[in-house]
Amino acid sequence: MKRKNIWIVSLLAVSLTLGACSNDTGDNNSEKHETKDEGMSHEGMNHSGSGEVPKDLKKAMDPEYEVGSQAVINADHMEGMKGAKAKIAGAYDTTAYVVTYTPTTGGTPVKHHKWVIQEEIQDAGNKTLKKGQKVKLKADHMKGMKDASAIIESSEKTTVYMVDYTPTTGGKRVKNHKWVTENELEAK
Repeated sequence: MKRKNIWIVSLLAVSLTLGACSNDTGDNNSEKHETKDEGMSHEGMNHSGSGEVPKDLKKAMDPEYEVGSQAVINADHMEGMKGAKAKIAGAYDTTAYVVTYTPTTGGTPVKHHKWVIQEEIQDAGNKTLKKGQKVKLKADHMKGMKDASAIIESSEKTTVYMVDYTPTTGGKRVKNHKWVTENELEAK
C-alpha cells in the first residue's frame, strides 16, 4: 500500500513539473524584467546622448570635477559603469530625482530610475518636488520615458555630470551619458 502511495505522489509530482513547463509564455526575458523593475536594466536606454541639455539648466559655478577632467564612476546604473574611467563632458547645479515611472510604450513600471533632473520634469518650477509627488517626465533617457507619468522617490540637490566613458565590460564608448551625481564620482 505504501509503495502505491509513493507511486501516486511521484506521478503527481512529475505531472505538476511537466505542467509548469508547458505553461511557458515564451518570455525568455523575465530576469531582465525583474532587473528593469529595480531601475538597473537599461534596455532601450540612449547610452550616448547628443550633449544637449535643457535650456534652463545652469552650468555649475564651482564643480568638484571640471569639464574635461577625468574621474572614476562609482555608480552602477548599468552594466559596465562601476569602475569605468570617465571624462567630464558637462557639470550642472540642479536637483536630481530618483523616479518610478510607467513607460509610454507599455510594460512594467521602471522602479527607482537614477537620475532625472528638475529641468527634465514638466512644470517642475524651482521648488524641490516631494517624495510621492506625481509628475510627467520630459527626459528622454530611455525608450518610453518622455511624457511618462512618474512618482518622485527621492531628491538630492547636487551637481550632476554628463560623462563620456568606456564600459568596464568592453564595448563602444558611451558619450554624453546623463546623469551621474557628484557623490557617484571619485578622483582618478
